[in-house]
Amino acid sequence: MNMPQGRKLRVAMTLGQGSQVIDVAGPWEVFQDVRVKGESPFELYTVGSSRDMVVMSGGMQIIPNYSVEDAPQPDIIVSPAHENCRLINAWIKRSSVASDIVSSVCTGAYNLAEAGLLDGLTITTYHQSFDSMRKKYPQVNVHRDLRFVDQGQIITSGGLTSCIDMSLHIVRRYFGFEVAQETADILEYEGQGWKHSLGLKPPRCVAANGQPMETGRSCVWPVPYNQSD
Repeated sequence: MNMPQGRKLRVAMTLGQGSQVIDVAGPWEVFQDVRVKGESPFELYTVGSSRDMVVMSGGMQIIPNYSVEDAPQPDIIVSPAHENCRLINAWIKRSSVASDIVSSVCTGAYNLAEAGLLDGLTITTYHQSFDSMRKKYPQVNVHRDLRFVDQGQIITSGGLTSCIDMSLHIVRRYFGFEVAQETADILEYEGQGWKHSLGLKPPRCVAANGQPMETGRSCVWPVPYNQSD
């Protein structure tokens, strides 16, 4: 993936009322711990409908870095589970045009759906929301068996700790497997879910015997691919 010139990769995390803490803190921790040639390649910030205080899950209170009116254009958007907000959904849709990746965690997928970004795609969400997602958005194909689903620009993850796997996968897309693994080691994260994905790149699909595994539009990556990817 292309790196911006003269600045770091911008990662914007939306903050609505009731935001799930781990949905924000998990990706934040992953991205802040990445090191490439000894430097952090990411600029992290939060975006709210305004700069008013947001009450997150468990009562944690946080003030967004920016509002939807003044937030910088991000390269990566992370939409956590939070209350539906028309202003945030509109900002996601507007900002997605120039973003490399638009991602969601847990029921943050509803925010992307409301922004009209999931039509015709395969996605995932929190396991208790599979049926309600399919019922509310019949044009969206909900996958039930993976911790995250990569559809190119759009990446969706399941609930809670799935956000760590998705974030490590995003790191891998930009900087390769070795950097992602080093980040997981820094985190002392032993989960292996980030090494598996449903994606749109069949040539990278590899079966257990190391042979390419073609499955049409989507495929499973059951083993890590090379850093050069």
